[in-house]
Amino acid sequence: MTAIHLREAFTARVTWAVILTVPIVMGMSRAWAQTDPGIRTGAPAAGAVVSGASSNESKFFSAGKDAFSEVQTADGAGGTEAGLGPRFNLNSCAGCHAFPAVGGASPAANPQVSVGPASQVNLLTSLGIISASGPVREVRFKSDGGVHDLFTIVGVPGGPSNCSILQPDFSGHLSSKDVVFRIPTPTFGSGLIEAIPDSTILAAAAIPKPFGIRGHVNRNGNDGTVTRFGWKAQNKSLVIFSGEAYNVEQGVTNEVFPDDRGEAGNPDPPGCRTQGNDQDHTNFDSGSPENTPSDVVGFSNFMRFLAPPQPAIAGYTGSNRNVSVGSASIANGLAVFTAVGCIACHLAAMPTGRHSSPALSNKVAALFSDLLVHNMGSLGDGISQGSAGPNEFRTAPLWGLGQRIFLLHDGRTKDLMEAIQAHANGGSDSSSEAQQVIQRFNARGRQDQQDVLNFLRSL
Repeated sequence: MTAIHLREAFTARVTWAVILTVPIVMGMSRAWAQTDPGIRTGAPAAGAVVSGASSNESKFFSAGKDAFSEVQTADGAGGTEAGLGPRFNLNSCAGCHAFPAVGGASPAANPQVSVGPASQVNLLTSLGIISASGPVREVRFKSDGGVHDLFTIVGVPGGPSNCSILQPDFSGHLSSKDVVFRIPTPTFGSGLIEAIPDSTILAAAAIPKPFGIRGHVNRNGNDGTVTRFGWKAQNKSLVIFSGEAYNVEQGVTNEVFPDDRGEAGNPDPPGCRTQGNDQDHTNFDSGSPENTPSDVVGFSNFMRFLAPPQPAIAGYTGSNRNVSVGSASIANGLAVFTAVGCIACHLAAMPTGRHSSPALSNKVAALFSDLLVHNMGSLGDGISQGSAGPNEFRTAPLWGLGQRIFLLHDGRTKDLMEAIQAHANGGSDSSSEAQQVIQRFNARGRQDQQDVLNFLRSL
């Protein structure tokens, strides 16, 4: 299969009549001889401005990237931006969204261990919440569903001297099994995802699906429109996604979320604030148009015009023992991925609608997701967001998977085979919509399974 034909296969509409006629080899195989090829070697296949962006759009993209990469501190020392905290998880957007390029997912070395005050870091590492070699993590408590920031401004250089707020009681919540983790989602191709019309997502939801798969949209509680960003598709737009993250992850108030969060809904004392409310705002006195928007709008502009990842459809080298993968294996992996039913949720492509930017208008987004939320059974985290239930997650877009280190919502594994099996506890979890698909995958021969892994790392 040529590169052109494979790209056509990526974007083709799959009919279930064809899928259901593909035979499978029966007989479960639990001895995993298959090997995750590992992270693709070579230059990052993402991080550039989207193809077709105008000169002015590229300028706003670059200005947004600069803001996305800024380091936040308490006092703005050393050329950083002032206003970190009072509570935070990290000190920059690009620190979380770092690999394989700015805008991506968690890097191999966790920057959180070097950002927080030493005593707070030591507590978190001793509890196993973060580690130097683990993913960037966000903590939520199942009891309230909310994010509980890892660090406080106490002990941070340049921080207020009269602030004495404490970290949450992580130890107590761990002992009561109330703690769940989330890791950063990659933002490549986000503008294309934002440009997919609600009607297209709803049409995908209405298609009858095989193997017990259902899925439904999540919706905005205010206007009822379809939401699509975040692990549970809980956020409507890139501006909302940016504003929430700026406040939640760095403690920076802004035009979208103008109040400090405090802990568990209780505001922190005024003496712990390094700046007032609405600290990120429109720069009315800016001398350049691209620097006039607030950081939140800048972040969204960066993500909006951030190109989707490019697949390695002609073959690649994996980092796991320098495995070499060819195009024939990738093509067969896509065929098996389709035949066993993975494609029912990880829809190969969705079209965007009319958009003010020609670079985003009427394009094909080969994201491998239906943007719906599905019941994942025991893989669920016990937290509801919008109409996404405690065991439901958005179908994670797979584009860029070839250069993603940590997998699943909590980053529990780096191994693709483990991530696949976790979709339905190896096929034994009848409460997961993925059960039959995982069983069908496990029933395939070892080479077919290996080819699926090879295909996934080509994305």
